[in-house]
Formats: sequence, structure tokens, C-alpha cells
Amino acid sequence: MITIDQIIAEKIGELYINEWPIGNLILCISALILSLILCGAIGFERERKGSNAGLRTHLLVGVGSCLIMIISVYGFPDSFKEADGYKRDVARLAAAVVTGVGFLGAGSIIHRNAGVTGLTTAAAIWISMAIGLACGSMNFILATGCTILILVVLVLLVGVEGKYGIKKGPLVTVRAKKEVPVISNILEVSQSFECQTFNLQIELVENNEVEISFVIRPQNKDFNEAIFVSKIENIEGIHSVFIKKR
Repeated sequence: MITIDQIIAEKIGELYINEWPIGNLILCISALILSLILCGAIGFERERKGSNAGLRTHLLVGVGSCLIMIISVYGFPDSFKEADGYKRDVARLAAAVVTGVGFLGAGSIIHRNAGVTGLTTAAAIWISMAIGLACGSMNFILATGCTILILVVLVLLVGVEGKYGIKKGPLVTVRAKKEVPVISNILEVSQSFECQTFNLQIELVENNEVEISFVIRPQNKDFNEAIFVSKIENIEGIHSVFIKKR
């Protein structure tokens, strides 16, 4: 099956100036620029959400994947095949990229007291790689359409999650004295703010302190995060409170 992208790429690739194949150069530069724009859009969304892997990471993954795909397609001329007698497989480098970026995405997944975080960012890194490969193989329309769909998932579906009550609540991390029982007070404050509390875990840390982490899911639309944190901070024995949206 021949796609529109392949037809466009073939027409542009036929451009020559004084026997120089300028068309291929235009295609390669266009692919790199498009991967920069598309993966940058996904990276910007992750950066705005405060993810560990943000704009620069997604740009590097996307453009790097695009470059490797270009090398896989154009970096081994037919003259090499005729001289060495080997069969060229343009998908080999792409397969290696998929494996390598999988390890990179795994590095962005963090397992902490209240569960696993970073799964969405890891998936965004992985899809940035796929978009880069699509650009490098000159499937520009496919890459653009995929980026639009991913941005719809990352941006618009957040509102759907909130509407149907499936939005993930913020992660609250509290540091307190080990000898002071604060769990019951924390639960009382959460209950007074009409918040569901789950994934509550405790870890012993330095300076004879404990780190308590839990996830809250506010049931009241008028929930005030600043007042909630202030109430937790006022509990006797608590030294610090940190809240992170997920």
C-alpha cells in the first residue's frame, strides 16, 4: 500500500540542482524540524504538568529517533550493498531505538511510598520516539495525526476524568516526629475536608522522623488545597507538608 506521505516524499526526492539530489536534503531537514515541533508539543505539555521528563527530554528523544531513522533509510547507499553483498534492513535501527527508549522510559517511573508515578511520562517518551521514527521515515501526515491524538489524550481527557470522578488526587507527603501519633489527626482533617484518603504508607527516615505519604481525592468541588495543607501543618508533631499533583 502506498500512502500519500510516500508519494509526496518521492516527488520531493526527485528534485535535483546541477545533478545534486537536493530533494533528499529537503526531506531530511523537514523531518527533523517536524519531529522537533511535534515532540516539543508533547514535551511542553509534560513540562507544564511538572513531570520529571519535560520539554528537552521529549525533544531529544523525538529528534534523535528521527535522525536514526533517516540514517537507517539513507545512510547506507546501494553502492555498499553491491560491494559487500549484504541485504539492507531499514527496520533494524528502528527496532534498536524502540528497545533503547524503553529503558529510558523505565527510568522515569518512580516507585515511592504511595505507589508508582511517572507512567504517563514514560508513555509520552515512548510515543515521542514513535513520532520521531515516523518523521524519519517521511510519514509526516501520520506523525502529525498521532501527535494531535496524543495531545487530546493528555489535555482534554483530564477534564473527562474529573467529570466522572476518576481523576487521580494529589500525593501528600508529611514528615513528623516518630514518637508522636499523627495518623489519626491526619485522617480527621481529611474527613473534615470531605477527602477520601488511600494508599497511606509510613517510612522511617533520618533524624528520628517518619515520612507519611498518602493520596487524597476531594469530594467537595470547593476544596481549598492551601487551607488543607495549613490544617495538616498545624497538627502537633508535624514538621513539613508537601503536596504534589499527579
